Amino acid sequence: MYGERNFGSRSGGYNNDRQMTPPVREGEEIDVTIEAVGEKGDGIAKQKGFVLFVPNTKAGERVRIKITRVLAKVGFAQVLGPALEPAKQERTDKKPEFEAKEELDSEDFGDEPAGDDMGDDSSDDMGDEPDEEKN
Repeated sequence: MYGERNFGSRSGGYNNDRQMTPPVREGEEIDVTIEAVGEKGDGIAKQKGFVLFVPNTKAGERVRIKITRVLAKVGFAQVLGPALEPAKQERTDKKPEFEAKEELDSEDFGDEPAGDDMGDDSSDDMGDEPDEEKN
């Protein structure tokens, strides 16, 4: 039913579609950055979106690992030592997607006139009583 849909997938990335093969193999050695630490204390790294659990590591640490076990959705690895290659950096010469031309106020959405007080009921014609014609 959902086989032909490709929601959230990235080109070359690993998604949870069972037909894809994991992007790593047992015995392979790769450099990774530990992105987080899981509930049981193992470091969590990703290789093309595929989750790898790496014991004895800390978040932010860059290490070289050896893949020890590969399952359908996750893999396990052991630390060999410090990473041999530096982490790939994002390009910093790109222009930001949004540039503020004026200082923005998070409370001002621009759809209400300035000075309008939402809590003032004195000008509210919508009371609890039905409208009656006054003579």
